[in-house]
Parts: sequence; structure tokens; C-alpha cells
Amino acid sequence: MTRDALLALGVVMAGATQLSLPGSTFGYGELLLALWIMLSIGRILAGGRTVLTPALTELAGFWLVMAVALAFGTIVAYFTSILYLTGLVHDTEAYLLLVCITCLAAAEPNADYHLRRSAWWLIAIANVTLAIQVAQGWGWLSGANIELWYWDRFRGWSENPNQLALYCAIFGTLALHLATTTSNRWAKFLAIASVFFTFYVGRLTKSDAYLYTSILTCLTFLGLGIRTWIKTAGNKVSLSRQALLLLLIGSIPMAVSITPYVLSEASTLENFAKSLTKDNGGEATAETAELRLFLWDAALEKGVQSGSMGLGPGPHVNRPPTWERQFDFLTRPFEAHSTVLDLYTQGGAISVLALAWIVGTAVMSAWRAKLDALVALMVSIVIFSIPHLIIRHPIVWFALTLCLVAGRPRELSPRLEPMKVA
Repeated sequence: MTRDALLALGVVMAGATQLSLPGSTFGYGELLLALWIMLSIGRILAGGRTVLTPALTELAGFWLVMAVALAFGTIVAYFTSILYLTGLVHDTEAYLLLVCITCLAAAEPNADYHLRRSAWWLIAIANVTLAIQVAQGWGWLSGANIELWYWDRFRGWSENPNQLALYCAIFGTLALHLATTTSNRWAKFLAIASVFFTFYVGRLTKSDAYLYTSILTCLTFLGLGIRTWIKTAGNKVSLSRQALLLLLIGSIPMAVSITPYVLSEASTLENFAKSLTKDNGGEATAETAELRLFLWDAALEKGVQSGSMGLGPGPHVNRPPTWERQFDFLTRPFEAHSTVLDLYTQGGAISVLALAWIVGTAVMSAWRAKLDALVALMVSIVIFSIPHLIIRHPIVWFALTLCLVAGRPRELSPRLEPMKVA
């Protein structure tokens, strides 16, 4: 149980990027995760059992392909462009940390049980840390030297509001999964309360991506829930089932009939949608969209110029002209702020295909296991990855590994012989 709690604490604290060890660039999250890795390796060296599961083979295969793609990309960058060692070393360290976390977690005996217990610890720790951050943000507790607000957007202990929004999106959906799969009433109540609390904190970030992700994730979960309910009901005739079927059948003509009224109120709906975004859909939203489009276009151009082989770990996109005017002393390239495009500039088309495969495998694994909340969790990750680079965050890979393991916990072989130290 100690290692399960340690893993959860490390994953949560990995998002607290403003908190770092004195005199070091490493954060508390990285330190805790490194400690968990050492304890897990020590368990294996001491004769602990490891198992070969489909999740482990899939993760190992993915990281092997990624390593080859990133290595070729680095070679291409060495001969065709300038290598920035800071970004290269930073991303390489992050990938190595993720390789160890995912593979060691999937190789645990009863990995599904341990990851589920870690998930409960994760939600509990997340609630406590988020409560402390909110209390500091509203001035109820001292915030020390931490900048909890980015203008009017809450970022807590994270580097920026979008990072906190990502963690809230995953915390909330993960809590929903735990709430829908537990039989304990108190645990269910606490998990549901966590869903609402993390949504509140997520809205404080005023992240447009979080808003869209929450809406689409909720619709996905509701749709899957209705599908599951209708399917499990079988041929049983009940009033609620018949009412739902009639509602679904009548939804199409109903939608057609109300279309003229919706169009007549289009301006009202547009204003309502804008009111949910930061700056009410004003200049800040427009500037963000313009910056994203510039970076995405530049990332595609960089990827194509590399022959779709990538340029290795690290950012590779040229800085926007507006940013150059404000910060002429910065020479480092930018990230594309899109997981797919950033990965395309790093490892080329091969790494993008590998990522699509592992994400698709996780979705299908959760789908086959009939875990609707985990499918919704993967949907939220995919949506959030479109306008943001999230592949380096441990919380993302914790969720993905949980989906892979929860869907297929069986072993491919009964036992892997432990390593023996002479």
C-alpha cells in the first residue's frame, strides 16, 4: 500500500511545477516518482514477482518504437538544424521517467488492483492539495512565494492555468470511474463530491480547452451509459425503457422541428457560449486562437522539412513574430502546443502513428471491459491533447496505463523469473 500511495502522491505533485527542491530544477513530483521507481526495481531485485500482461507488452512496444523514432529524429536534426540541448535533455529525461512508471506499473502482480488503489489515493490527495490551493488563492491561507493567479485565471501550484485544467479534467473523470465501479456508499459519495469539486477548480482556470473537454466528456459518458442500459435491459419491457426509446426515436423529428427557433435565437446562444470562455470570447480568446494556428502551421512545415522523420526530443517551432518583438533575448524555439504536432516534429510520422495506436488500444481495452467512465477519460485526454502538449505529464500515462490494465488484467505467461543478485 505504501508504494501505491507514493505513486499517487508523485503523480499529483508532478503538476505542482511551481514547487521545486531548493537549489534544484527538479520538483517534488519527480523526486517522489523516482523514489517509487527505485522501490519497484528494488522489489524485483529482491526476488519479487513480475507478470507479463498485454498492457506491459503494448507499452514496451510503444516506447521501443518511440525510442527509435526519436533517435532517428535527433540524427536528422544534427545534420540539418541546430540542436538545443536544454530541450533535448529535458524531454529525454521526461520520457525515461514515463517509460519506467508505465512499464513497472503494468508489470506488477495484480496490476489492476494496485492501480485502482493508487487511483483512490490519487483522488484523495488531489482533493486535499486542491483544497489547500483554493484556500491560498482566496487568501484564507498564506501562499508563501507562490503565484497562484495568472491575471484572473487560477493556476494554483502549477506553472500555468492550462496545466491545472488538465489535471482537473483527469481527476474528475477518474473520480467518476471510481464512483461508478465501487459498491461502498461512502466511497461513492466521496468520489462524486470529488467530481464536482475538481470541476469547480477547473472552471477557476478559465481554460477554454477544459470547458470543451468537460462538455464532450460528459456527453460521451451519458451516451455510453444509455447504450449500456439499453443493452443490459435485454428484452425486458419497462416503462422507463420504453420512454427512453420513444425519446430517442422522436429526437430526430423534434430536432428538425425546432431548428427554425434555434436559428432565430442564434445570437443568444452565441453570446451564452462566449460567456463561458475566458474574456467572454473577446480579444484574449482570439489571440490564443491566432497563436495556436501560427504554431500549428509552423509545426507542420518543420515536420515536412524533416521528411516526416522529426527532429528529436524538444521544441522545434520558430517563435511567433509578435513574441519576437516582445522577447528578443529568447533564442529557444517554441512548442507547437498540440500533442500530435509536437510529436510529429520530434519523432515524425512513426511516433504519431505509435501514439494513435497506444491510445486506440487503451480506448478499446476500456470499451471491451464495459468501463464507460474510462472510455470517457480517454476521450477527455484526446480532446485536451488537441490544443495542448500533454504527453510528458505523468497523470496522462497513469490514466492510460489504468485503462490498458483494467481492460485486460490477465497474464500472458504465469510468471517472469525474478532477477537474482549474486
